[in-house]
Amino acid sequence: MKIDRDLMTEFVARYPAQPATAFWRGIEIDVLARAGIPEGLGLDLGCGDGILTDILFKRMGRAPTLVGVDPDPLETEAARRYPFYQRIHTAGGSAIPEPDGTFDFVISNSVLEHIPDLEPVIQEVGRVLKPGGRFFFTVPCPGFHSNLSGSIVPGASRSKYLTELDRRLAHFNYLSERDWEATCSRHGLQVLSFAGYLGKEATRRWETLSRMTGGLLHRLSFGRRRPIEIQRALKLRSFQNRAAMPKSMASALANLIAAGLDWNDDAEMPSCLLVTGQRDSIC
Repeated sequence: MKIDRDLMTEFVARYPAQPATAFWRGIEIDVLARAGIPEGLGLDLGCGDGILTDILFKRMGRAPTLVGVDPDPLETEAARRYPFYQRIHTAGGSAIPEPDGTFDFVISNSVLEHIPDLEPVIQEVGRVLKPGGRFFFTVPCPGFHSNLSGSIVPGASRSKYLTELDRRLAHFNYLSERDWEATCSRHGLQVLSFAGYLGKEATRRWETLSRMTGGLLHRLSFGRRRPIEIQRALKLRSFQNRAAMPKSMASALANLIAAGLDWNDDAEMPSCLLVTGQRDSIC
């Protein structure tokens, strides 16, 4: 799949403090936007500050009707400025304050890997979806670790590097396709398809960008604070929620960070999966 430079530019402009994240999302959201998210009332599970969802549905060319859920009160407060959210709950995904069978679809973008106890969350997705309702999850998968180049320190332990990276990213799980099928089926959900994205070259480009940004911030805090905490302390997150980088500057940076990656090499071993499915019709 060809990397869309316009979409990459949009993410760079809207995520001026997070170029590595902008690069990842610029590929990921192109995949999700093509997934056939239906009309109707949707649940944005792990909505964050709403920026990503705004870009996603603009990419799809329509205004959504959504309910947002996120456990971080600073993120939900930022998301309230978007009119497409009918309501927003500051709550965890294992206790969604909505009635059974409320939603036509659920989207969750790069959220579920951050949840240590995933089963109650998937159970809640099954509960709040209407019979036949669709779900769309984007998540890293086992290929993520395999595609990383590893530490730049000669002789450094790869296992230690991966453990420290997962701690910084707050990644708790990397489910395979078989794992997703089994997990979903336990809660009345059927997986319909998988789509891989972010191949080795793209993953290593993200890794390089991350070393120079979030990874650097993490090291400067001696590993005690996650990048989002440092960004907030430096007021970078609040700036990001108020302003965007000028388009000309964002376009130049997008071309720089995606240089030489004309294609997303996702065929052999993707780092991430789009998991698409539906709730069983018979309840």
